[in-house]
Amino acid sequence: MSEEFARKWEEIEAKTPFYTKIKEAVRPPDPLKSRLNFAIKRMKLQIQRLEKATDRFSERDKSLFARIVKAYSKRDMVRANVLASELAEIRKMEKMIVHARLALEQIVLRLRTVSELGDVVSTLAPTVGVLRSVRTGMAGVLPEAERELGQIGNLLNGIIIDTSQSTGLNINFEAANEDAKKILNEAATVAEQKIKEELPEIPAEVPTVREKVPTQT
Repeated sequence: MSEEFARKWEEIEAKTPFYTKIKEAVRPPDPLKSRLNFAIKRMKLQIQRLEKATDRFSERDKSLFARIVKAYSKRDMVRANVLASELAEIRKMEKMIVHARLALEQIVLRLRTVSELGDVVSTLAPTVGVLRSVRTGMAGVLPEAERELGQIGNLLNGIIIDTSQSTGLNINFEAANEDAKKILNEAATVAEQKIKEELPEIPAEVPTVREKVPTQT
């Protein structure tokens, strides 16, 4: 009887690894879910910080615009031009921040949709490229955000590598790059529209240097 029990137990043990693999293929194991939730939490914190930065730049924008109007009304075109150039730089940074925030919001939405282990690589691969691009744009505007985004990118990259090794799935870099480009371009378009809708136009008579939000090419 003891030999029969031992034989059956060995059969169960032999089947357990395969069962575990099937179970993990259906949904991410708890450690992976915890890492994804941690990444989401850190990105949401960065989104909040970017929103506060947008508010600060918006106040500066309003102040400069009022000074431009005042100088223009006095026909002080030299001063109006200097202020307009400064405002153009402020708006360039505003668009970068709005662009970054919108891109991060898209990443958060994507991470929340990860319900199967097999989805991790295909879902996360484009987000690393998006974070890399956003981080580059933040380097000269918000250095703290740039460093934090770099750490989040490393976290997601680690998840991708671990998942690829455990599942044997390979990253389709071409598809990931195209997806990342699509996310960035959509965020850039919305950011440009938001700036146009929320901020008044500089008088046409005042020359300025207008630049668009950089997108991934």
